[in-house]
Amino acid sequence: MKRGRSIVRPLMLSLIGALVVVWLGAIGLSIVVMREEFDEIFDSALKEASERLLVIVSEEMHPDVLSAAESGRVFSSTGRRQYIVYQVRHADGHLIYRSKDAPEQPFDVPLKVGFRDTGKYRVFTAATSDEKLFLQAADDFGHRREAVMESAATMLWPLVMLIPVSLLVVWLIARRAMTPINALRTSISERDDGNLSPVETETLPNELRPIASSVNLLLQRLRSALDAEREFTANSAHELRTPIAGALAQTQRLLAELPDGSLKARTRNIEAALTKLGRISEKLLQLARADAGLGAKETKTDLLKVLDLIVFDFQRSAETSNQIDYIVAPSASLIRNVDIDAFGIVMRNLIENATIHGEPNGPIKVWVDEDSAIRVISNGPAVAEADLAAFKQRFHRGDAKRKGAGLGLPIADKIVRQMGGTLQLHSPVPGNDQGFEARIILPG
Repeated sequence: MKRGRSIVRPLMLSLIGALVVVWLGAIGLSIVVMREEFDEIFDSALKEASERLLVIVSEEMHPDVLSAAESGRVFSSTGRRQYIVYQVRHADGHLIYRSKDAPEQPFDVPLKVGFRDTGKYRVFTAATSDEKLFLQAADDFGHRREAVMESAATMLWPLVMLIPVSLLVVWLIARRAMTPINALRTSISERDDGNLSPVETETLPNELRPIASSVNLLLQRLRSALDAEREFTANSAHELRTPIAGALAQTQRLLAELPDGSLKARTRNIEAALTKLGRISEKLLQLARADAGLGAKETKTDLLKVLDLIVFDFQRSAETSNQIDYIVAPSASLIRNVDIDAFGIVMRNLIENATIHGEPNGPIKVWVDEDSAIRVISNGPAVAEADLAAFKQRFHRGDAKRKGAGLGLPIADKIVRQMGGTLQLHSPVPGNDQGFEARIILPG
């Protein structure tokens, strides 16, 4: 399954990417500034070292400076690495003295006071007042680059730690910022044909209020359309009941007067059609009531007494007198905050569905078990699992040849959900290889 696009993920990556770019830019700018500052510091140190060494040389404080017998003599009292090297030269350019790490050949710069650059060194030339003796101190450019790189690396290490910390901080901030969006999403997801109340907008941020207002406008239009549909369905079904009942009565009277034959058989077909039409009109009225919203109420009612009356009515009926098997577990209790009319509609639809779609004249078991779940079980071939969910859709019938209208289970499911319960469909019946079971579980 393809994952949907996320708002938080691109936001986090963009913010962290921008932070890294800004940090790297700051490091780059710092490197430029540090390089200039380091050059000034190194140049100052190089100049100061040259001038002090020149004083020592010119005052003959070191015995080997002017009396050295060997030209280019090396002097060093330590084995440590030297960052500044120097050469002492005569005015004619002759090398008379150099430090340990200084090159053996004179620096390739003229004997003029000031700074000069070679390919490897930054050189400062100092001269005595009579310009007979020159001291050239040099600093390797590699030392300066090393100092800059070490400083840059020191600034890069915090970036490595900053990225995961920033990810966590940005994620927390984004999660907190997404709270109103999640609240709005949850509020919208709770809306259905049984709950079309407006979405609350007062506590939403200004950026989300237009979305909530648009949703409320859409809900208002949907509510108006559903109200018009329910009103039309209820009015149509109500207006049809009287003429259907009158036509059915006239047809039954005509049946009583007609002699046996083809005409009487046709009249029986008319009677069956009118009976089915009357049943459909009754279902449409129930559907309109279910769509209007009924089910839960504030006061508790003992639904077992209601169920007793409903089952007794079916047991007295000539069509189902020998089919209903009613069992109530001793520990069962059905005291619920449920409207008794709504509960009666649900149970009548479930039992009627069992008589219509179950095995003809087969037993129908109405069972309230120990867990207070209400189970209506009928015999018959097992139904494919894929078809069970479709039974809760309006006008869907498992067998088109049966006389049902395809509204019983959808009406029952809708009202049970309004009660806060669930309607479960099982086929085959658990523990058996055939049959159909409708199970109602109502909250206590």
